[in-house]
Amino acid sequence: MIKALRGMKDILDKRFLKIFDTAREVAETYGYEYIETPILEETALFKRSVGESSDIVNKEMYQFTDKGGNDVVLRPEGTAGVVRSFIEHKFDRQGTPKRFWYFGPMFRYERPQKGRLREFHQFGIESFGEASVYEDINVISIAADIFKALNIEYTLKINSLGCNICMPKYKEKLVDFLNIHKNELCEDCQRRITQNPIRTLDCKNKNCQAILKDAPKITDNLCESCQVDFEKLKKGLDNLEIKYEVDKHLVRGLDYYTKTTFEFVSNKIGAQSAIAGGGRYDKLVEFLGGKPTPGVGFAIGVERIIDLVSVDDVRVGIYMGAMIEEAIPFIQKEASKLRQNEKVFVETKVKSLKAHLKAADKGNYKKALVVGVDELKNGEFFEKEL
Repeated sequence: MIKALRGMKDILDKRFLKIFDTAREVAETYGYEYIETPILEETALFKRSVGESSDIVNKEMYQFTDKGGNDVVLRPEGTAGVVRSFIEHKFDRQGTPKRFWYFGPMFRYERPQKGRLREFHQFGIESFGEASVYEDINVISIAADIFKALNIEYTLKINSLGCNICMPKYKEKLVDFLNIHKNELCEDCQRRITQNPIRTLDCKNKNCQAILKDAPKITDNLCESCQVDFEKLKKGLDNLEIKYEVDKHLVRGLDYYTKTTFEFVSNKIGAQSAIAGGGRYDKLVEFLGGKPTPGVGFAIGVERIIDLVSVDDVRVGIYMGAMIEEAIPFIQKEASKLRQNEKVFVETKVKSLKAHLKAADKGNYKKALVVGVDELKNGEFFEKEL
């Protein structure tokens, strides 16, 4: 028997659709438009955006050479593809803000565990063209509204990664600290000292975490402009009554973030506590060949939150069945009329009245309409509320 690949699962859960519908509705109330990018992209797109020092690029990408000799990859995250599309369609040259939402599968070759699969799904939004920290507040507000609509409790963690003025000076301090403790750090962190020292702060190794508790903090080394923006961010969240915690070690796992970075976490899903994350990436459009354009966004991990979502078990729709074959065309025609205003299921297998009512009850329909000899003769239904 052929089974699904390890870390990839069939979706047979209506909570999945509830998450999609809820997130889409919230995003559209904020003025966001739908975008869908290809699942397959050039490998260079993610090496340049996500960063070659990241675990995603180093260890987790589904990368291969196709029959045309192209170096391609199954997308491991959503932002890079949306930025590529933004540039390719010349939105970067229009000079007006663009805001997109997307929903789809991503792929990372890592050890499968609860809430983390090799094929997983994300809902994400990307806002282009607004450099103001107030746009960051709007973006965070969207995620907060989605979780509120899904009745999911969370803790919001925020940080600032600074800009091209304060970040270089901070990196020098961090590298000095890391070099002092280099021999105590894991191999990945030792490599990151020269590749991207900020990434060490995201290390999950417990020994590294203990050492890095004493590392210099970027929020203690922000330039005046970044400090002002970070204060505005906090006041803006207070204004919207969105509670948060400042996490000075929060850097996220991708290279393209600058300034605001944030994460929504839950204490109800075990070790994989992050349920959404994002931040600002003002240099990414330019870095991928577009006209300089500020950007900010986030992604929600669907598999991370699905066990936190409940679906009301309410009876909906109408079940229609026939006790004689001659009645099937009649109920099909009547069903086509009812479907203008109602969900209608037609059972095409002839059954007894008892069997039809049992099937309607099991299907959680609110009403059963069944046709036998007498009903067909009179153009009527046997009707039962369930």
